[in-house]
Amino acid sequence: MSKQTETALITGASTGIGRATARTFLDQGYNLVLNSRDSGRLDAAYEALGRPDNAVLVAGDVSDKAIGQKMVDTALEEFGRVDVLVNNAGVFSPKPFLDVEEADLDHYYAINLKGTYFTSQAAIPAMQVQGGGAIINVGTVLVNHALGGFPATAAVASKGAVHALTLQLAAEFGKDNIRVSTVAPGIVRTPIHARNGIENVDDLAGLSLLDRVGEGEEAADAILHLATATFTTGIIYPLDGGHTAGHHFG
Repeated sequence: MSKQTETALITGASTGIGRATARTFLDQGYNLVLNSRDSGRLDAAYEALGRPDNAVLVAGDVSDKAIGQKMVDTALEEFGRVDVLVNNAGVFSPKPFLDVEEADLDHYYAINLKGTYFTSQAAIPAMQVQGGGAIINVGTVLVNHALGGFPATAAVASKGAVHALTLQLAAEFGKDNIRVSTVAPGIVRTPIHARNGIENVDDLAGLSLLDRVGEGEEAADAILHLATATFTTGIIYPLDGGHTAGHHFG
């Protein structure tokens, strides 16, 4: 980090990977602007983080374009900078393809794609003014490594759009020293699995060559790496324990 304290904006920061990322960036000395659509859970996360003076909260659904802009405005007002944006907020669950309705597609695209799109759109002008920054999106390895037993076409398609957006933004704004990449998790221990009916996430360890699931802190470490790797942009970083590299046999 530079001598000037940097500021990171994290969406979906109340639980799982988002909260772990908030802790990791806080430990590294960043100022934080934290978001969740659930104000109660966001307050609880703030308490769990120790009520840090260098963190401010912006509750709201990132599918509302105004929320991303509010996060950026808050960062500039409180800390004077926007150095890192972590687009972590998202929704993901299975539903058989033939049962998917238009409302399902609208739901996933509104939060996963539009939330990422418009929050990035709000942050980039501030990064341009200060001479650079980093955007890290959160996708999924399922975009390039589908599982027949986990039908999630609507959710995966929306995350595929995030992957495509990542590459295009990296191309458009590299000249401004704005680096854009995506962390694509495999099975990481977060509350989303219980909401999807998976009682014991460790039962899915066999999907990884490391024969275990990932931890939120490991996802946070990957996000921090991309935020600070100054010659890295436009990559889809698989955080999957080897899920997409190969499979055990026998």
